[in-house]
Amino acid sequence: MLKITNVTRRFGRNTAVDSVTLDIEPGQMVGVIGRSGAGKSTLLRMINRLIDPSEGSISFGGATVSTLRGAQLRGWQRDCAMIFQQFNLVPRLDVLTNVLLGRLNHRSTILNLLSIFSRDERILAINALERLGIAQTALQAAGTLSGGQQQRVAIARALMQQPKVILADEPIASLDPLNAKIVMDALRDINRREGLTVVTNLHTLDTARSYCDRIIGMSGGKVVFDGGPEDLDREAVARVYGADADDIPEEITSTSIASEKPRKFQSAGPLEPAFAGL
Repeated sequence: MLKITNVTRRFGRNTAVDSVTLDIEPGQMVGVIGRSGAGKSTLLRMINRLIDPSEGSISFGGATVSTLRGAQLRGWQRDCAMIFQQFNLVPRLDVLTNVLLGRLNHRSTILNLLSIFSRDERILAINALERLGIAQTALQAAGTLSGGQQQRVAIARALMQQPKVILADEPIASLDPLNAKIVMDALRDINRREGLTVVTNLHTLDTARSYCDRIIGMSGGKVVFDGGPEDLDREAVARVYGADADDIPEEITSTSIASEKPRKFQSAGPLEPAFAGL
């Protein structure tokens, strides 16, 4: 279980996250919603330890990850993969190499410095790309791909970490509705098939309702809603977005991707046993 206990983060006099307490069960797909500046990204970055809490603790599997340092911290950041809105790929490197970079925390420093990857690692990376429907781009420079393709490369790289938790910080905010659907289908497929815990910040309510088992609403750094999609009524939405329930613009809270049937992703055969043996 991922446990967040009375976590606060301050930046000077500004409190970005204010005394947040959450228990996230293994295998849940959780959507975090709220206006810009609500504290969503700061919360995810604290979980991944890109930034430290000012107060409180974060634990996973009995270990207090909010106090880890050195090799133990690197181990947690391997187990807790992060997917960013801006992809964080190396544009000049080919797609395959970008995906292989997800193995860095599993390897020796010498192998990393020499950029030597084994045949099994390369097969694993190709399988991940095949699963996400972009194996044909393996030898292209990552910077030549569309935004939707780059985000799928970032997901493949995250899978190469063999994580226990995936955090996605606004993974579809810069994508068109079709590519947003493809990316969200991929994250839900990973959640369902591998049983991985997925926590994703989302900017549209219909996406959260369609894909997530649990929705957490934040406002002013605090959790103001925590429940299932069926509990997210107009009153709850008003608490999250700080507006009268009848005055929330539809374009702020929805897109066109929710009504379509989620795309089914197919593994490339060897992918699942290959991951199981890592």
